[in-house]
Amino acid sequence: MVTMPKETVMAIEAYRSQAKLLVKSYLFADPFVPYTSVLGGVVACKVVYDLTQLISTFYIKAYTGLTKIQRIEWNNRGMSSLHAIFITALSLYFVFWSDLFSDKVHTGYVTLRSSPLSIFGLAVSVGYFLADLGMILWFYPSLGGMEYVVHHCLSAIAVAYSMLSGEGQLYTYMCLISEVTTPEINMRWYLDISGMKRSTAYLVNGVLIFLFWLIARVMLFFYIFYHINMHFDQVLQMRWFGCMVVVMVPSSLFIMNLMWFAKIIKGLMKTLAKRQ
Repeated sequence: MVTMPKETVMAIEAYRSQAKLLVKSYLFADPFVPYTSVLGGVVACKVVYDLTQLISTFYIKAYTGLTKIQRIEWNNRGMSSLHAIFITALSLYFVFWSDLFSDKVHTGYVTLRSSPLSIFGLAVSVGYFLADLGMILWFYPSLGGMEYVVHHCLSAIAVAYSMLSGEGQLYTYMCLISEVTTPEINMRWYLDISGMKRSTAYLVNGVLIFLFWLIARVMLFFYIFYHINMHFDQVLQMRWFGCMVVVMVPSSLFIMNLMWFAKIIKGLMKTLAKRQ
């Protein structure tokens, strides 16, 4: 067994202590949490993108037969699916289980509440939206048209403002619950590109998309508008830009959700008609 000299061990311990101090005093210090978390979100997207590419190359036969741009979209959708799972779980926790935004536990304006964890979650999401928007613009329009650019811009602005100001985080997390539909949408693309458009899995996927979209991108937004109306006096305590974001962003997203929902219904009806 090889033993290191005492001086080397002491030097390693010194560097380790300095690294811990750096992480504690900078990376995890409250003023820097948003910025380091955004960077972490971007890095995580890159890691997941590369892992999706690596795993798909060795274990998914259909992947090797795709074109270059199709492989890029395949990897991109793997990245967006993992973000959707992460942010949906965190959003459900804050909206339905956490006491942070509960009127029964806390006093004061619900529109002005935040915590280090809520800021961290929003920052990671900002990192994802920036990374994904960058890819959409770089490969435009192969990864999505103007509706995707508008959606990502609105989302990034709203989430970033809520993250930095600490305002309206409850409504931001409510809107982010709608990301629960993303894995199903991505799975539909995977099934289609893999030649499984006539499979039972494709039909089941279409039904799941319809149900999740109805709940998370239509009915949920009615609840958001109801909650905003019931707490509008507290919304007015926010800065003017925050008030505008709380009113305009959910409304704009809701309109786009309805437009996409009409296409989902039309596609599902077409799939069902082919099976009769």
